[in-house]
Amino acid sequence: MPTSYDARLSEGTPHPRGATCIGDGVNFALFSANATKVEVCLFDESGQQELARIALPEYTDEVWHGHIAGLKPGQRYGYRVHGPYEPEKGHRFNPNKLLLDPYARAHVGEVQWRDELFGYTVGHPDADLSFDERDSAPFVPKCVVVDSSFEWKMRERARVPWDCTVFYEAHVKGMTQRHPQVPEAERGTFKGLGHEAVIQHLKTLGVTSIELLPSQTFLSQPFLLDKGLKNYWGYDTIGFFAVHPDYLCEPSVDEFKEMVDRFHKAGLEVILDVVYNHTPEGNELGPTLSFKGIDNASYYRLLPDQPRYYINDTGTGNTVNLSHPRVLQMVTDSLRYWVTEMQVDGFRFDLATILAREPYGFDEGGGFLDACRQDPILSSVKLIAEPWDCGPGGYQVGGFPPGWAEWNDRFRDTVRSYWKGEPGTAAALAGCVTASGDTFNRRGRRPWASVNFITAHDGYVLADLVSYNERHNEANGEDNRDGHSDNRSWNCGAEGPTDDEAINALRAQQQRNLLATLLLSQGTPMMVAGDEFSRTQHGNNNPYCQDNDISWLQWEAIDERGQALQAFTQRLLALRRELPVLRRGRFLTGRTHEELGLRDAVWWTPAGEEMQPGHWEDGNTLCFGLTLDGRAPRTHLERPAEDASVLMLFNAWHEPIDFTLPAPPEDGRQWELAVDTAQPDACGDRVEGGTMRQMAGRSLLLFISR
Repeated sequence: MPTSYDARLSEGTPHPRGATCIGDGVNFALFSANATKVEVCLFDESGQQELARIALPEYTDEVWHGHIAGLKPGQRYGYRVHGPYEPEKGHRFNPNKLLLDPYARAHVGEVQWRDELFGYTVGHPDADLSFDERDSAPFVPKCVVVDSSFEWKMRERARVPWDCTVFYEAHVKGMTQRHPQVPEAERGTFKGLGHEAVIQHLKTLGVTSIELLPSQTFLSQPFLLDKGLKNYWGYDTIGFFAVHPDYLCEPSVDEFKEMVDRFHKAGLEVILDVVYNHTPEGNELGPTLSFKGIDNASYYRLLPDQPRYYINDTGTGNTVNLSHPRVLQMVTDSLRYWVTEMQVDGFRFDLATILAREPYGFDEGGGFLDACRQDPILSSVKLIAEPWDCGPGGYQVGGFPPGWAEWNDRFRDTVRSYWKGEPGTAAALAGCVTASGDTFNRRGRRPWASVNFITAHDGYVLADLVSYNERHNEANGEDNRDGHSDNRSWNCGAEGPTDDEAINALRAQQQRNLLATLLLSQGTPMMVAGDEFSRTQHGNNNPYCQDNDISWLQWEAIDERGQALQAFTQRLLALRRELPVLRRGRFLTGRTHEELGLRDAVWWTPAGEEMQPGHWEDGNTLCFGLTLDGRAPRTHLERPAEDASVLMLFNAWHEPIDFTLPAPPEDGRQWELAVDTAQPDACGDRVEGGTMRQMAGRSLLLFISR
């Protein structure tokens, strides 16, 4: 191997981690507590020819480091790490395997799934206890040294207040792959996502924050590729600091920054869905791509009495060990990088319960959560937990500490069940509409802590929720066994597409019911890209591997019903912006404010009487109303507000019901109809309190005091 680089080698520094341009060259720093030697391997621009293999000369505080003069941005590299190959003790070092730098800012090339990628000899009788001597370098991506300079046009992040936030979950590729106004070469990329047509759609709709499915480097596993499928969603991250190369129109991380810059100029936030709970290296039979070969015993949670094997709280084979201080540092360094260097506005954490696990289980005072709370950078952005995992005690909705928001799956399940007309769901819906205070109202948390959703990437889209009773995942190649079976969906009388106009009209009304409930409830709403114009995935509720028309938004196929639903959604979001009473900063209690003589929330029967415990306990109760008093204090300051009051009426019964409207809280005012899901164009009528109003079956009404 060439040695001409030796004269340029100096000790460098143990920080920052990764490959960093310092002075006239590049500093390399890699944590490994158990390695005996670390070599940095330099490659030509193609990534195919190894130019040099240089041992890092210094080892400080378990960090291997060295500086190589003359190297510049664009240099391709990887690591070979020496140490014991003792799987029974948790060590899987194999210098024959080229390893990705955990701190790499960019990658080039693709994984070629061959037996050379495995640290053991595939098919050997000793399985993972065997040792493979073949070189994996020709078959793995290479890391790239990156120039971090960039001229931002928007120096500040969007900083949308929590009470005004509306999340829009989207896929980088799926959002633009079929968008007719995005140039064909830019479709499916960050550049395409930042196109003016996309941004204008979001602004016109009224959402505030786009939440992108995983955008860090991820892999597609062989079992998918063998079936002609791909990891479309991206929940298999191997590079916590690098953007996914396939989403780049040009091979430069600046493209991501330019996209963020354009969103910020429009006042929109960019939220990243991040996966720090596992990696594609899998269990003991998985490949050696990065962490496993750098220091398996540090980076992963291993069974204490059998460290050959992995703790699998993720259901994917391995679990990242955030109890280790250097691994915790890597994850928090990654988060800070995306905030400070890439200017994102927050994160949604996949299987976040895992991140809060210590060896003894979930701990809301665990290292990761404490690190985020005390960090001046991370505590200033939006942090959203998917509060469950597959391990013991993994369901932790409401269990995260102050400062965190959480996906509220109880909202999803309750709202779906209620609008199906299931008995005994009224009381649960009442709690959901008021931000699930029984779950989140503690330790000074606010209603925004409940991220309400009815659909997400995982499960039915809105149109399919009202069009299919059963999942139709045949295209996934798993005999329709994958995906949720408990969907709480209803096809309204026919499975899938139909020419029956009555069924189609009912489906449209049910979509309006679901969207109205989502966007008019207290808490933080999250909708899914395309639900606003009734896109379909043809009954597939688990299209994680469908990088095709099943998952891509079909912009040109938006029909008249889709346009009408989009206009309805836009109107709901406008009402949410205009009416502060729909996004209170404190939980609604229904109790009388003694000094002001006000009640922030009052529940009503169709007879115009206040709901009593017996009404809620009656399983047949499917129709009720809610008054929100706009004069109730917005915060804990003891002063009245001057907002308009609203009256919401819910009727999940299939027949019309006469509802006697209570009087508006403010003297001398009338109720003005703002929303009727049964007649979406009928608004503006004014009625007095005490008036009997007929509600159509399966409908929601919103009145504003005027």
